[in-house]
Order: sequence, then structure tokens, then C-alpha cells
Amino acid sequence: MATAKEGDVVKVEYTGKFDDGSVFDSSEGREPLQFKLGANDVIPGFEQAVTGMNIGDSKTVKIPAEDAYGPHQDDLAMVVDRSEFPDDLQPEIGDRLQLTDDDGRVLVVTVTEASPKTLTLDANHPLAGKDLTFDIKLVEVKG
Repeated sequence: MATAKEGDVVKVEYTGKFDDGSVFDSSEGREPLQFKLGANDVIPGFEQAVTGMNIGDSKTVKIPAEDAYGPHQDDLAMVVDRSEFPDDLQPEIGDRLQLTDDDGRVLVVTVTEASPKTLTLDANHPLAGKDLTFDIKLVEVKG
């Protein structure tokens, strides 16, 4: 039986949940997730969980924020004046926007607060600072 190891391309079925049991992502109804172990294609804790599994194995793992999307960083939130946006753009709380910084890098931000004059934008990943639980089933290994 094939055991997943660094350098292998694997396919997994998964469901990701928060501590309260609510699901934030799942491969159910879609193709299994495919990635190469050791290529940093997925969060570190997920990759570590799959390494060593055999085809057909299932497991549930809790991944702390540090091994998922990292801690929430307060310095990645900023307040901007609505006048900096085009008049036809009326962002609301929860909207995801793409911005370009002074160096030409694209930042994806979430609107976390909105007032008539300002918006608070957060560049943290939406799952930053959260511990995540995954149900994982290894369905394929290619060496």
C-alpha cells in the first residue's frame, strides 16, 4: 500500500471545521484536493497530517492557528477614507477587495468596519488566528 511522503502528489477528500463544528470548506461534491507534499501548496499542518497516511486512511486533525494561516496581525488592518475609492464602488462589511500597494503588489483585503466616511480593511487571511479541524481521507498517491 502506498504511503504518502514528501515529493508525492496526493489527492485527499476533506472537510474543514471550526471549533463549534461549523464547516468552512469541504471537497464534498467536488474533485478531491490534489497537491504535492513538500511544495508548500497547502497550510503546514494539513501537509504534516497527510504525510505518512496510506491510501484509504482517514483521520481527524486539529491544526492550531500557527500551523494554519498564522496569528491574526493587528498591523495588517487599516482605516481608509471612502474618497479613495471610485464613487460607483460602495463596499460593505464582509466584502473582499483587491488593492495594489505602492510597490505594485496585490493585496486582498476584507472590509471589517464601515462608516459613512471611512472603511476598515483587513489584509489578514480570513482564517488567520483560528484553530482549524480537518477530516481527511487519502484517496490517491503518485510518487
